Amino acid sequence: MEQIKIMGSYHPKIHEIIKKDPRFPYEAYEFLFQALAYTQKLLGKIKPPEGAEPAKEHHVSGKQLIEGIRKFALDEFGLMARCVFNQWGIKKTGDFGNMVFNLVEIGLMSKTDNDSLNDFEDIFDIETGLMRDYVIAFRPENERAR
Repeated sequence: MEQIKIMGSYHPKIHEIIKKDPRFPYEAYEFLFQALAYTQKLLGKIKPPEGAEPAKEHHVSGKQLIEGIRKFALDEFGLMARCVFNQWGIKKTGDFGNMVFNLVEIGLMSKTDNDSLNDFEDIFDIETGLMRDYVIAFRPENERAR
């Protein structure tokens, strides 16, 4: 999946999606765009210049995006990630696939001919997968004030 447009704090096309498919709130879509950028950076994928068509080197697979979402959620929300996803109505990794394909449909993300909703299914269990590999890092006392 590839983000085509940079998201700001408001995008009217996302509200069009929500009117047709109210399962997920606006914030979940904003998070998805941020997680895509995070995943691209993590994988060393180069973002296309503004207005340019995405190319193969920009593409992130469904599985890669879901793993990036997991890591980004833990960075952003810590152990509360599961609660945030629950609040947004996200119960399984396939829900992100539904969101991605909603964005593809209105031209805010792109896909290849090989991408499908099945690419997002059952990558990890939302209930347990957001706790896997989570580490609480403590800084030594002398570094806390810095």
